[in-house]
Amino acid sequence: MPRIVSFLPAGTEIVHALGAGDELVGRSHECDFPASVQTLPIVSRPTIDLNGASAAQIDEAVAEQLGTGDSLYAIDEVLLEELRPDVILTQNLCRVCAPSGDELTRAVRKFAPQPNVLFLTPRNLAEIDENILAVGRAVGREREAADLVSANRERIEAVAAVVRGAAIREVTFLEWTAPLFCAGHWVPQMIALAGGRDALGRAGADSVRIEWSDVVKQAPEVVIVSPCGYRLEESVKLARQLPPVSGAQVYAVDANAYFARPGPRVAESVELLAHLFHPDLVTWGSADQPWARIV
Repeated sequence: MPRIVSFLPAGTEIVHALGAGDELVGRSHECDFPASVQTLPIVSRPTIDLNGASAAQIDEAVAEQLGTGDSLYAIDEVLLEELRPDVILTQNLCRVCAPSGDELTRAVRKFAPQPNVLFLTPRNLAEIDENILAVGRAVGREREAADLVSANRERIEAVAAVVRGAAIREVTFLEWTAPLFCAGHWVPQMIALAGGRDALGRAGADSVRIEWSDVVKQAPEVVIVSPCGYRLEESVKLARQLPPVSGAQVYAVDANAYFARPGPRVAESVELLAHLFHPDLVTWGSADQPWARIV
């Protein structure tokens, strides 16, 4: 069995969804789902302390750190070598989300044998599927990966079919609140499949800064507050700090669980959006409620 280290919460979730959770031997400080992974050794930590910082202070501190060329994360190279990983999961999509490929390459350059390093860098739903299949190949779970991808596609297609004849909801999806950032990468595609349209979103591209006047001009029917890296309770606090949007329903959501981590729960994420946009057509099948109505 391969020894797996994940620097990426989505990667950790994929490994578990494929039934290979027992093969994980190390994780990043942000890998927290399922709860059992929290007992694993931590191989990377942030280099700046953001505990208790506001959204604006976090944005400022991150920009300053990246502006100097310094990394936001420190890799425990000694521990990583001791763990003797056969497979390492990381990403090269966002320097804010996890250690970059360059940092990890430097950390493992002297390892013998060299681990198989997978870069999970999806920009849309199809590439999330490709990532799941790639992890399956790397850890000897190809059949399980194919089954997971197929099941997710069927669930998403079922939602899209149900909402296809419904009125499209005008949506603004916020990935950060101070400053405001629009939806990017896979999220606008999720919104469209769920029966919504986000004119400010950037499908397949990076999220970018927007102004509150942009939101007002769009006149959304629904505003989704989904600050990257935040759970529901924190999202609610940030959503309540935003100005009102005339005529809009405002929801805070668990961003970590459903939108910031491109992994096995993508179908559930589309179902969640569809329920918020069209509650009369799409029911929410879980006892857990990962959203809160603000307005």
